[in-house]
Amino acid sequence: MTDYVIAPPAIVSVPVVGGGAFPVRRVFCVGRNYAEHAREMGGDPNREPPFFFMKPADALLTGNADMPYPPASEDMHHEMEMVVAIGTGGVDIAEEDALKHVWGYAVGLDMTRRDVQNVARKAGRPWDMGKGFDHSAPISGIVPASKIGHPDKGLIELKVNGTVRQSSDLSKMIWNIPETIAYLSRLVRLAPGDLIYTGTPEGVAAVVRGDVMEGIVEGVGSIRTKIV
Repeated sequence: MTDYVIAPPAIVSVPVVGGGAFPVRRVFCVGRNYAEHAREMGGDPNREPPFFFMKPADALLTGNADMPYPPASEDMHHEMEMVVAIGTGGVDIAEEDALKHVWGYAVGLDMTRRDVQNVARKAGRPWDMGKGFDHSAPISGIVPASKIGHPDKGLIELKVNGTVRQSSDLSKMIWNIPETIAYLSRLVRLAPGDLIYTGTPEGVAAVVRGDVMEGIVEGVGSIRTKIV
């Protein structure tokens, strides 16, 4: 038995729809994976290689819990996404084999301190504090792929206080799920427990305290959280 000098952190997990829990190792996020979102963020919607950033595993917020408005920001934005849960790891995964590594799917929100991110972007600095703050990754329960298959089309939508803010289709991803997994596995060795937030469609905007966000991904599930 290891003699830890401080108490080890708890294992972060996400509930599984139907019972059980999915232990989380790392949280990867794909940037600008829908053309219209790339345009609204001032980027190039052409099919350039994907890029990734990360959030801490303990930034996940489960159970439709309320989300505290973060400190050091006056401009927090919602980004509605489908999330992939990796069940089998690997490196240099071939696109045709990529879906074999997926355990399941969830609905997620990549919450962003846009003002903090913009300052970092202009200075050529990392986005970590704009993306990886506490509670910045609300997520629904994970649905096993064995039950729903591998969604590659269908509605992805977010409402704020009942009004649609983001609405698109999974088929509009610039890099689809097999391509994303294959590309990421050439950068890092994927491992069981890794999550991949797969990018957001257009319509990202600010939320404030009291706002209620309700999102769906067709064939996967739904998410709800209130900003407090």
